[in-house]
Amino acid sequence: MVWTNLHAKIHRTIRSRQLFERHQRLLVAVSGGQDSLCLIKILLDLEPKWGWDLGIAHCDHRWRTDSEANASHVEKLAKIWGVSFYLATAREPLNSEAAARNWRYAALSAIAQANNYQYIVTGHTASDRAETLLYNLMRGTGGDGLQALTWQRPLTADICLVRPLLEITRTQTEEFCQEFHLPIWEDSTNLDVKYARNRIRQELIPYLQANFNPKVESALAQTAELLQAEVEYLEQAAQKLRSEAMEWGVVSGENWAELRLNRRVLQKAPLALQRRVMRQILQQILTDASSFEHIEKLTALIVAPNRSQTDPFPGGAIAQVQGEWICLISPNS
Repeated sequence: MVWTNLHAKIHRTIRSRQLFERHQRLLVAVSGGQDSLCLIKILLDLEPKWGWDLGIAHCDHRWRTDSEANASHVEKLAKIWGVSFYLATAREPLNSEAAARNWRYAALSAIAQANNYQYIVTGHTASDRAETLLYNLMRGTGGDGLQALTWQRPLTADICLVRPLLEITRTQTEEFCQEFHLPIWEDSTNLDVKYARNRIRQELIPYLQANFNPKVESALAQTAELLQAEVEYLEQAAQKLRSEAMEWGVVSGENWAELRLNRRVLQKAPLALQRRVMRQILQQILTDASSFEHIEKLTALIVAPNRSQTDPFPGGAIAQVQGEWICLISPNS
């Protein structure tokens, strides 16, 4: 085996960030593109050192005419490498990036659960991290959205999603594939600029590289990494503040749940934590995702006059100031 700088870097990353344990079962998502081929090649080469049991999963979204041939190509590679292969095929073509992503993670989780894999491993890179940061920034988001691609996150109680390549760029994965003559399957949809992420990749990133910073991908990925640690800290601090301020009760004579927040406790906290507490509360009681407007409307009640109240949130919940308390009243589910 040829031991490259990329092998050494990923080996160190897995060890220092404790992404995997030894002797674990890893399900690697392989599309056939350069990033996933780079990932599976490195993991196969590291397998003897770690004692892993690797499997390959491929998701056929059925939105390209060559998707079956793509799946067959990945299956042949799995046989050559002597790795278990699993195929998930969408029942009908998926017509959006969001729908495809949701289906893909659900399909991968089902395969992992059925075959006792503890980890699902994907080939997201620093380039993906940079693109995600820009995409979410332009849509409007806070620190959470800007650091959305994290090193690991739980998918179920027993399965963790891990992204070991977040410190390397797409250019590096391409060079790695060329060095080892890995047969990349070119995905024609990656060139279709009707998708926002492809426009960022094909047009915006090259423009930023040419006119502002040749290493903009790495710079943005580093920003996401810094934000990830700060978001984790703020979330923990907000959870602590929420537990100090929150009480549950039931409105007398009605089947309604009531959540109360102590305004005196919240008034002592910085605005950043106040907003995070309100967002956590809204995520708990709303069926739809909470918006910035919802969070601001609830946060404003911390210093509002007595008997102030909001108009109904989605689902019918209403927040009202009652003395030193903010009371959220909603139908008991």
